[in-house]
Order: sequence, then C-alpha cells, then structure tokens
Amino acid sequence: MTLSTRGLAVLLCAAALLGGCKKEEPAPSEDRTLEKLRQEVDRVNQGGAPAASPDETDPNARLAGLAAGQDQEQAKTYALPSRETVKADTLALQPSGLESLHSLRGSGKVALTTDELFLRVKLDAQNAGEKPVHVAFSTARVVDAGGKEYPLARDAQTVGGTRKLDRTWEQEQRDSVVLVFEVPPAAIAPGLSLLIPTSSGEDARIPLQ
Repeated sequence: MTLSTRGLAVLLCAAALLGGCKKEEPAPSEDRTLEKLRQEVDRVNQGGAPAASPDETDPNARLAGLAAGQDQEQAKTYALPSRETVKADTLALQPSGLESLHSLRGSGKVALTTDELFLRVKLDAQNAGEKPVHVAFSTARVVDAGGKEYPLARDAQTVGGTRKLDRTWEQEQRDSVVLVFEVPPAAIAPGLSLLIPTSSGEDARIPLQ
C-alpha cells in the first residue's frame, strides 16, 4: 500500500466516524473529484486541517442534486411583454407562454437536467394567407439584450417540445408550437426576443421580456 493510498484510507475512515472503515480500497480514477480528494489527503497528512468535501463545489454534484428534485420542480412562468401577433411570412404567431426549469421529463423515462435553464416558449400559430406556407422552426433562436443568440436545444426539444418543426401550413391551419432553448439565467431579462426565419431572409422578431 503506498503512502497516498494509506492516507486516503485514513481520511475515509475519519469521515465515516462511528460507521467504521471498510477495507476496500477505491478503484483508480482520474476524475476531478477523486483527484481533489487525493490532494486533500496529502495536505492533511502534512498537518493541514480538513477542509469541506470537494463534492460541495463539484458541478456534477450540483447536477445530481437538480436531477434528484426534478419530480418536485415547478416551472417558473414569466409575464410576456406583449401578446401581439407577429407574422413569419403568412404564418401568424402569437406568444402564449414562457417558462423556465432545470429539468425536463418526457413521456417515458427519458429526462434531461441542466445547471443553466431550459426555456420553453409556446406560440399559437395560424396560416393567415391564401396559400400554404412553409416555416422552418428548427432554425429559431432566442437572442438576449446583448445580442447573444441561443439556438434550439435539440435533445431538450425532443423531450419537452414540438417534434415536427419544419412543415408546411395549409390555408387557415392552426396549431400550437413549443420551442425549447438552453440559456443562462441572466439571459432571461428585458430585451430577450425570439427570432423566427422567413423566406425573405429576415427574421420575424417576437419580444419575450
């Protein structure tokens, strides 16, 4: 047993307190959490005071915590600045809902978790033209006040949004569309907008905040 491994066993025993120390040695690993633990062992063996567990600042630990609470998480809803209809070619789009959450669960066992936020945008759509119109929602983006754009979160869209995004809308056809993006919390602020492509090359812009 090397000095490093013996020190690791001593630290794990101390952390267990009255629970006792298991004889099994940890399997070799190069992940960041174990590396931090090894560094902590060396520091303590040299006379330093024990510090807090590295898991407390490990982003993977944070994700695990978010995932554990996904069944209890309530989506945060936001007031829309306007419900005015915006046209993407002849498709009339009216924003009808905006919410954010850390976890998305599909109809089966598939679930996704992010330490940022999944932003779900709901639109009511209707073809107001006299001919069919094709709209590619797959290239929709949200843009924040600073001009940074966020494309659709593909996996999250499959789990918690509208599946068929690029389609032709017949005359007077109406339906609702749910788009899912992954954004940092700071992006959900005044100036946030949804951009929908049009045949002219310009984007239809729908204010969200």
